[in-house]
Amino acid sequence: MNQKLLEVRSLRKYYGRKNNLTKALDGISFQILEGEFIGIMGSSGSGKTTLLNCIAAAAKPTEGAILLGGEDIAGFKGKKLADYRGSRIGYLFQNFELLDNMTGRENVLLPMAIHGYTSGDIDRRVDALAQYLEIEDVLKKFPSEMSGGQKQRVAAARALIMEPDILLADEPTGALDSRNAKTLMKKLTGINRDQKKTILMVTHDPNAASYCSRILFIQDGILFHELRKREPEEKREAFYERIIAVMAQMGGGSDNVL
Repeated sequence: MNQKLLEVRSLRKYYGRKNNLTKALDGISFQILEGEFIGIMGSSGSGKTTLLNCIAAAAKPTEGAILLGGEDIAGFKGKKLADYRGSRIGYLFQNFELLDNMTGRENVLLPMAIHGYTSGDIDRRVDALAQYLEIEDVLKKFPSEMSGGQKQRVAAARALIMEPDILLADEPTGALDSRNAKTLMKKLTGINRDQKKTILMVTHDPNAASYCSRILFIQDGILFHELRKREPEEKREAFYERIIAVMAQMGGGSDNVL
C-alpha cells in the first residue's frame, strides 16, 4: 500500500482585514499518497493556485499545516527551506518561465548546477529526461527558437531534474494547443506510472484532468467534492464525463469552471 507523502491539515489563507477579508482557503484538509496523480479543479478565485503556492512555500498559510513526511513546512528556514524548494518539490508553470538567454539544456540543468551536482550526474539526468520527453533536438536551441509544446516539455525536464518528491504543476496545458496539451499529459502520465512520481496539478481543463487518478474540486476556499478514477477498469473518456458532471454541479457548467 502506498505511503502518505503529504498532508494538508485545516489549511486557511486569508487576505485583507475585517470587512475586506478574503478567504482564499478556508479549512481545506486532504492527504496525498506516494505515486498519486492528483488534479485540483475549481472556478476562478476558488483558491486552487493559492493552495499550490502554499505547498510550494511561496505563500505562508494563515492557519493550519502542510506536513511533508510528518514535518510542517512552515517551520522550514534557511538551508532546509532552500533544499525543500530546490529539490523536494518541482514546479511546472503555465507560461514555461524559461530563461531566454539560456539554451534548452542550460535551462534544464540550472537547478542541478545551483545545487553543486557533478557533470556526470547532470549529463545522465538531462539525457534521460530529454529522451523521454522528446526534446533532444531542442537542447541546443534558445526558447525563442522553440514551439510552445517544446518549451513546456523543457520546463517539465527542469522541474523533474532534481528528482523531487512531488511535481507541482500550475495549469501546465493552459498555454498549449490541444495537440501539444495531449502530448504533455501523456508524458506526465507516463512519468507518474513508470517512475511512480507524485504529481499535484491545478487545471481548468477537464481533458487534462481526465489523466489524473483523483480530482479534488475546490469552491470558495473549501473542498467541494472528490472524484477517484475507478482503476483499472474505468477508461479516461468515462472519467472525463464524470468530471464534467461535477463541474456542472458546481454552478454554471463547464464554461464557468476556470
